[in-house]
Amino acid sequence: MVRRILSLLVLLWALGFAVFAIRLPGPAELERTDAIIVLTGGEYRIDRGIELLEAGQADRMLISGVNRTVRPVELAEEIGKPEALFDCCIDLGQEAVDTRSNGAEAARWMRENRFTSVRLVTTDWHMPRARFEFDRELDDGVTLLPDAVVSEPSFMQLFLEYNKYLLRRLSAMIGL
Repeated sequence: MVRRILSLLVLLWALGFAVFAIRLPGPAELERTDAIIVLTGGEYRIDRGIELLEAGQADRMLISGVNRTVRPVELAEEIGKPEALFDCCIDLGQEAVDTRSNGAEAARWMRENRFTSVRLVTTDWHMPRARFEFDRELDDGVTLLPDAVVSEPSFMQLFLEYNKYLLRRLSAMIGL
């Protein structure tokens, strides 16, 4: 009986992994939101956020998880954008250190600015866990539009992210 239960759990895990890997989200349709939140840590995430901001898809953007030593002028120079864009429209969130704290940092920023809709930009393989954290942290009534940057993740990236996602969901179920 124990073997059957363990076999069933392994089978469910494997099927879940297959669905996770096959159904990676993609970019969202162009739809205006109050704000854009970009999570650091992956290629083209910041580029995607700035592209959307410059296209008028939102008035303000938060880049969450920026190293505490980075200043707006340095980031503007690194990505080749005018510092004025950062002065008017881009905030650097420097408190978050992981996906969970990204959600908390973003929720505070959303409340402070009284935004009711947000486009979340992160990499396709990271979106399920990021969305889970944001759904937990954002106030009721806030509209979340997931906008995934398409990537070509390795098997190991997908494997690790799927397990992080499962562990985070389990830890949330027990109140951690």
